Amino acid sequence: MTLPNMLQITPLLSACRAGTLTPTDIVREVAARVEAYAAKDPAVWISRVPMERLLARAAELEKLPADDLPLYGIPFAVKDNIDVAGLPTTAACPAFAYEPRESAEVIKRLEAAGAIVIGKTNLDQFATGLVGMRSPYGQPHCVFNPDYVSGGSSSGSAVAVAAGLVSFSLGTDTAGSGRVPAAFNNIVGLKPSRGVLSTYGLVPACESLDCISVFAGSAADAWEVEQVAGAPDARAPFSRTLSPRSLPLTTFRFAVLPEDERFFDGNEANAALYAQAIKRLEQLGGTPVELDFAPLKETAALLYSGPFVVERLAAIKDFYHSHRKDMDPTVGTILDGAANYTATDVFDGIYRQHALQQIAQRMWDDFDVMLLPTAPRIVTKQEVIEQPIAANSLLGAYTNFVNLLDMAACAVPAGFAPDGLPFGVTFVSPAFTDEDLASLAGRFHKALGEAIGAARIEKPEAPAGQAASSSSGRVLLAVVGAHLQGFPLHWQLEKENAVLRETTLTAPDYRLFALPDATPPKPGLVRERGFVGAGLEVEVYELDAAGFGRFVASVPQPMSIGRITLANGKEVCGFLCSEAVARSGTDITATGGWRSYMQKK
Repeated sequence: MTLPNMLQITPLLSACRAGTLTPTDIVREVAARVEAYAAKDPAVWISRVPMERLLARAAELEKLPADDLPLYGIPFAVKDNIDVAGLPTTAACPAFAYEPRESAEVIKRLEAAGAIVIGKTNLDQFATGLVGMRSPYGQPHCVFNPDYVSGGSSSGSAVAVAAGLVSFSLGTDTAGSGRVPAAFNNIVGLKPSRGVLSTYGLVPACESLDCISVFAGSAADAWEVEQVAGAPDARAPFSRTLSPRSLPLTTFRFAVLPEDERFFDGNEANAALYAQAIKRLEQLGGTPVELDFAPLKETAALLYSGPFVVERLAAIKDFYHSHRKDMDPTVGTILDGAANYTATDVFDGIYRQHALQQIAQRMWDDFDVMLLPTAPRIVTKQEVIEQPIAANSLLGAYTNFVNLLDMAACAVPAGFAPDGLPFGVTFVSPAFTDEDLASLAGRFHKALGEAIGAARIEKPEAPAGQAASSSSGRVLLAVVGAHLQGFPLHWQLEKENAVLRETTLTAPDYRLFALPDATPPKPGLVRERGFVGAGLEVEVYELDAAGFGRFVASVPQPMSIGRITLANGKEVCGFLCSEAVARSGTDITATGGWRSYMQKK
């Protein structure tokens, strides 16, 4: 199977479970892509897992059942201030580098779920900055224009996803570092509630505020990663258990900046895109409410223009005092500012932070979620060279307050300006609403209808000498519900020129359930070993590999593509469903299939 340009989790996982793709296939393709992309941007990676280790990891996974691992074979990148055993941790400062004895807790959890670490990515040194320009390992650039910054501090992590090199990546987010690079590279950046992802094994920036964040092609992928990686950890001093809180998702109120307070630093195109984003969210059921941004702006100033800079110094104080000359000049200057504050100033700042938290908490009485620009505009590398502090401050205008006020956030793409540069918005909500936040942000992103990351400007072509309709690498796919002929989703098969090969039955040990609240109505197929039924009607279609890959990419959770056994004993690809979700519906096995069930309704 040919890998799609953007390596989203669902199609890769489904292909692995269907047996049309292996972890070895994935790591070989990813390694080739990483090498090829280095010619465009050599600053994305600081270190990479050697090929022999990647192949050994893939071989290890191939001994395990793919169905049991939620991230089986999924490649990911790690910001180089998070420990990965076997690779140095540099925090983008060679003099600081060390060899960790063990991986960070989040890495252990992701690897246990089947994910594959590809390497460590570049960052603003000690995660101090939003520009992606403060590293001796080079400066990654925006995937759409090399004259513009990638955003930071999680610069390499965002580019690795946007360029289609990995399925997801880990960044960190203290002041917006998991959101600004997402906006500048047309991907999703999910900043979990503080403490939900363990920071054990993370080089701290501001330990009381730091969050490990997730970059991905979709909010659903990012949430899947958060679910796998998140867990309480007594070794992380600010660890917390995710105690889920809900958001209204059908009709809801969302806070927006008043028109006279929308700051885009003169970029009229971004102002128009923000107005369009508001209208789009209204179409999804939202009612806009004007936001008083003043308390949030005051909170943001505490982080860099106030006493909280002292916590940045506390994180690396011994190294700072012995190696100040080895630090990036701008990062060093920021930490030098800590000397201007006393312990009394720090406590005054903490008291003001808590007073502002009280004000912010009352805001949620007026709306359910905020919709803000992720950044006023993207800046050029030259602007950062000329004004490193001012350019950085501009990028944090709408991000710095979020962790200080204990909120969750999800940055998603929101369109492109006429100059071809991306714009993004961020959904902000109360702590512990992470799942519903990702769901709402994902609905907005899907409604945008844009390709993800650099795929927006890429035009993949069939290999030389091979037509798209080539008979090589064709796949048989069994459909059991809404994709049957005459049903609402059959057009997706027609779009891929799928050919009906036979109408037949499954093996007798399958059950079929009508899923609750599915739109359009659809069933879930589950195999129950030991059950003996009459089999269920399926239609078996033939698609070429590329068409199959595109089709699989459209399959939403809780569905996946796996192997289905037919009545004649033959195995083909087919729709499977999470058993827990399926069994929450109505058992319709006795009807013999979805067509018969719908005809009798």
